[in-house]
Order: sequence, then structure tokens, then C-alpha cells
Amino acid sequence: MSRRVVITGMGVVAPNAVGLDAYEQALRDGISGIRHIPILDELKFGCRVAGVPQGVDEVAEQYFDEDELLAMNSSHRFGCVAAVDAWTDAGFERPEHDDDRVNWDAGAVIGTGIGGIDTIGERVVPMVDGGRVRRLGSTMVEQVMGSGVSARVSGLLALGNQVTANSSACSTGTEAIIEGAGRIRAGLADRMLCGGTEGASHYIWAGFDSMRVLCRNHNDEPEKASRPLSASAGGFVPGSGAGILHLESLESAEARGARVYAEVLGGALNCGGHRSGGSMTAPNPVSVRRVIAQAIADAEIDREEIDLINGHLTATGADPNEVAAWADALDATPETFPVINSTKSMIGHGLGAAGALESVACILMLRGGFAHPSLNCEDVHPKIEPWAASIPHGTREMPGLRTIIKSGFGFGDVNACVIFRCWAE
Repeated sequence: MSRRVVITGMGVVAPNAVGLDAYEQALRDGISGIRHIPILDELKFGCRVAGVPQGVDEVAEQYFDEDELLAMNSSHRFGCVAAVDAWTDAGFERPEHDDDRVNWDAGAVIGTGIGGIDTIGERVVPMVDGGRVRRLGSTMVEQVMGSGVSARVSGLLALGNQVTANSSACSTGTEAIIEGAGRIRAGLADRMLCGGTEGASHYIWAGFDSMRVLCRNHNDEPEKASRPLSASAGGFVPGSGAGILHLESLESAEARGARVYAEVLGGALNCGGHRSGGSMTAPNPVSVRRVIAQAIADAEIDREEIDLINGHLTATGADPNEVAAWADALDATPETFPVINSTKSMIGHGLGAAGALESVACILMLRGGFAHPSLNCEDVHPKIEPWAASIPHGTREMPGLRTIIKSGFGFGDVNACVIFRCWAE
């Protein structure tokens, strides 16, 4: 029999807030973290706005010593701040550097979509091409390798269980939570720090801009640029940041009297195989419906129990297809369709961090009994109009909110879906 998995700590570094209390307030108030980014003007990007967390360097300077900071690019700083916050929020103290004790029952799955490409672009390539290899320093590899953040967190917190990094494009953060929960359910770990991080860099965003999948229509009005579910959506807004959940077996949480935020009921992962319309950049609609159904089956609930959908919803042409897939998978009519919202409307698309940033939002909504607004979709897309009543344009109080389903559909036709339930002792 598998063990139950609960969430006992969280950390968040988001474009509209850093820290749980500030993030919850920003979600309630519908505060956008999308800003004009001057370097995108200089480099002649089509999209010149993005979601970038503010004040993180100052926080990092309080958390880490000088040597640690020298080895941290923005992805590392975002992820490590969020991980330390999740750890301490769960009730644990940070170990001292000279303490040789290891937390053998605690591990991490912390992923990233793009990784250290900002360090590669800013330092590795120009220095190597300029014949200055010896000037690179000793931390380049750890800054650019995909597992750099999870490895760094393991050292900060003396984690001794599995420590790894996943990378499944936009599904990365959601997938990490499912993977970590599975390890706990199987009895292989008691506690896992799970989520995703993505740095803030024009090098990360350039490829998407060249694909013309980023919004170009609201460079002078950043807060209006991210428009999921909208008829005037013009592409997604790139984002960055980190979200980390401290997952724990219920037995472990109860044994130490931990505060529990919510339970991870179940989840599912799949790929559409690039068939039936699926491709490197589009999901197979059959696989989307299947992963939703598989997550519900894994959670052992009825689909009618779902109160809120926190969708992938990127402000592209895929939004109407996604809503239709939800309706089909849940066998929901416009009258029975759950509330649906998009956190990306406030923070942009955090790529590998997206699912984790949005999962933290889900837990905060469960705890607070509310649905945050989906911004900038007053002009609901015509194909979504039948379900328009389910979209909150302002904060919707939901005192009976009990179950949220969270999705991630990524480049490569990879899909992830996780189900959270509010905690009642």
C-alpha cells in the first residue's frame, strides 16, 4: 500500500512577489509581475517584456556567503532561495557547514527547462572564443550543468536521498512534484524538495522570440501582455523564478507534528508521441485527455470532485484546444465545468519553473479558499466563450474549495498533471 504524501513547506521566487505571504497577496490582488526589459529593446527583440523576480540578489546576499554567491547564476539564486525557504517553512533549520550529519531520508527533484544558457552566453562562449579559458574559473561546470541547482541545494541542506534534476520543457516543475511524490509513496524517501527554477536572461528567451511565439503587441503596456484565454492573445510572455514544495510522507509529518498545507492526491505523466497533431511544439490532444484521466484515476477520485483547474494556458492558439480537452476529459458541460484560471496571466510563462510556481499558487488558493483572477481575458476567445462563466476576472472567494488539478503541457509533446486537496485533520 502506497504512503500518503502531504506538503509541509513551500518557497517561491516569482515575478510579482518573493515569499509566500507576498505571493498570496499578489495573487489575491491580481498583481502582474510583467515588466519592460530594456535590454530586449537594445537587442531588437519582438517581445520586449518579461516576468523577472525583483530584489532576489539582496535576499540571496542574506542567505548565502560570498563563495556560494560567486557560483550562482540567476537560476541558482532563484532555486536556492526558494528551496531554503521551503525547508525552513517546513520547520527545519539550515545545517551548519561544519556539521557532518546527513539527512538520509530527504532528497530533491529540482528541474529546469533551459538551464545555465545565460552563463554560457555571457561568459563561457566569449571567454573561450577569446582564448581566455584559464580565466573561466572553477565554477563554470556547476553553473551550466542541468543538475547544478539540485546539487547546490543538496549541499546547502545536507540532503542524502536521491538528488536529481529533471527537464521536460514546460512540464518540468509539475513533473518534478509527481516524481518526488512517487518516491515518497513507494517508501524510498520520507521527504523531498520538488519543483523547478528558470533564470532570467535574453539568451533563454531569444529562441522563443525567433519562433514568434512571444507576445509582441503590448510592449508599451507590460501588464496587459500576458493574455491567456483571450481573443486578443498574441503569444506568451517569458517568465522566470522558482517554486519549491517540501513533500513529506504523512507518517513523517504526523510524527514531528508538522503543519500540513495540502495533500498530493495523485498525478500522471505521458507523451503524445508527436502523433495526431502533436509535435515538438504542440500537444497531441489525445494524450492531453489521457493524462488528465490518468491523474484522476491515480488520485482515486471522481472527476466531479474537481473544483478548480489551474491550466497550462499560455496565451497562444493552444488555449481553446486545452479548454476543450478539459471539458472532454471531465465530461463537463458549461454548467458543470469547474472554475479555471491561469497564473501565467500574472507572472508570464516560467518555462521549467512554470508548473512549480503555479503549484505554489494552487496550494495558497486551497489554503485561503479563493481562486485568483485570470487577467486580461475580458474578451474571452470565441471558442472558449461557452465556458466563460468559469473564468474569474477578479478574486473569487471559494470557501468550499477542496480539490485543484494542475497541468503542464510542454514542448516535445510531454504532459504532466497533478491533483492537490486541501488538508483537514
